[in-house]
Order: sequence, then structure tokens, then C-alpha cells
Amino acid sequence: MHPLTPTDPCSPCGASVPAEVVAPTLRSEHACFGGVQRFYQHDSATIGLPMRFAVYQPPQAQQGPVPAVVYLAGLTCTEETFTVKAGAQRVAAELGLALLMPDTSPRGTDVPGQSDAWDFGVAAGFYLDATQAPWSAHWRMESYLLDELLPLLGEHLPISVRRLGLMGHSMGGHGALTLAYRHPDRFRSLSAFAPICAPMQCPWGQKAYTGYLGEDRSAWAAHDATELIRQRHASGLPPLFPQGILVDQGLADPFLAEQLHPHLLEQACSETAQPLTLRRHAAYDHGYYFIASFVEDHLRHHAASL
Repeated sequence: MHPLTPTDPCSPCGASVPAEVVAPTLRSEHACFGGVQRFYQHDSATIGLPMRFAVYQPPQAQQGPVPAVVYLAGLTCTEETFTVKAGAQRVAAELGLALLMPDTSPRGTDVPGQSDAWDFGVAAGFYLDATQAPWSAHWRMESYLLDELLPLLGEHLPISVRRLGLMGHSMGGHGALTLAYRHPDRFRSLSAFAPICAPMQCPWGQKAYTGYLGEDRSAWAAHDATELIRQRHASGLPPLFPQGILVDQGLADPFLAEQLHPHLLEQACSETAQPLTLRRHAAYDHGYYFIASFVEDHLRHHAASL
């Protein structure tokens, strides 16, 4: 099957690919476990700049659209980080899962100060739409992912956008948790590695939210996983993932105490009857050796619901 053959044109929840958006450009491809690892670029109408992403298509995609797991990477990362380091393709091929790895922020803007800090600006989009200038011009990662990239892939790749799981690491774990709760009809399964669980209560989140969203903490709460879980419960809605959320956390993670706060996510899930499996692992740190050690468990977790 040609990598850009339209296969699943129906987009979820009314989202659609704008007529002016053209098919993504294939930058490279590599045979991998009977499937193919591809890297793409396209001109994003939402971001206003070229954006890159990676897709692993398992061998089953040759027969038609397959379910997919979207992976959101962390600070300083690109679409290549998980793709190259996690070793996920072997299990994805076995399970018939496509893998989607978007980039972590806009790149190539003329915004002053965009590269001054490793935890804000370039490679630090936090998977939200900025409302504060100058970031609001291009830092629109939430709209980009949900309203542009996923419908685009459903239109041009053998991916069933009605059967999506969502996972991420660190900043991307925050993105997975918050986007799943902000868009409850879009994803069937959820997991995270060392996520930023309560960004309103940690330096990374406070810095990003002040810059991207301003000083109004009510706007911050709309992008805080622990707050979103409690808000859903307060609205009288049932747990979003009755089959459970899977989270892995290394106990040798240098960011655990100050930045990540998994105990706050655990507390919010306990209070709201949201099933959560939070696994704490002695000796594991924040990096990709940790992710590679447990990525198979996460893919099997998603496959069970997809």
C-alpha cells in the first residue's frame, strides 16, 4: 500500500481535514519488523509552520486501517526520540498497532527568547494552545494534534482514528493525561511514563503556564490532570477509563520529588473511583532505558482496549 493512499476518511467527533491541507511529504522510510517506520513533514495550517512527525505502520496495515497509539514525548525531545530509543516497533508489529510520534513544539519561528530555556519554548510546547503573545501565534499544539494531525492521518494513512490510545513521557505524560480528559471521546486507552501529574504545583508547569496562559490560575486548571479528573467527578460523570490508566514511575528519577508528583494523581483517582495502576520501580530514572524496559506493558495495555 502506498504510504499516502487514503484509507480511513471519516474523522472522529466532527473533526475534518481542511480542503487546502495537502498530504504530508515522506522524508524517509525504513523496513522494521515486517512493517515500515516512516518520517514525514507537512505544512501545518494550525501552527503556521512546517511540522514533522513519525509513524510506524505494522505489517497488518497492508490489509487496511489499524488502531494506533499516539506517543507524546517530553522536554527537549523530537519526533525521533521515542521512535529511535524506545524499541516499541517489535511489540507494535505483533499487536497490529500503528505508532504516531509528533514533534513537541513549533520550530523555526522568529519568536524572541524561544530557545533561551530548555524547559520553555522550543521542544516544550506542553500540548496546549498558548493564549499569551508572542507564543499564541504558533504554540498551538493541542489544536494541531486534535484538529489537524489526527484527521490528516486518518485521511492519508492506514490508521483508524476511531481506535486511538494515548501515552506519553514527562511533559508528554502530562499531555496524554490532560488531552485524554479534555477530549473524552477521542481516545480509548491511556498510559504514561513519569508524567507531570500536577503542573500547577511544580516549577515546570508554573513556568510554562505563566508564559503560555498568563496569570489566571483557572486557565491553568484546565490543563492539570489532577484537577481535570476531579472536575469530571464533580460534574457527575463516571470514570473516563473504567479499564484503568497505567502509569510507571522510576524511584531514582531526579525530577520525582519536585516536578512529577504522582501521589497527587493517585489521590485524585482514588477520590473519584478512576481505576489507576501506578507502578513504582526502584533504581529506574527518568530516561529511555526506563521507558524501553516497560514499553511492552504499555502497548499491551492499549491493545486490550483498541
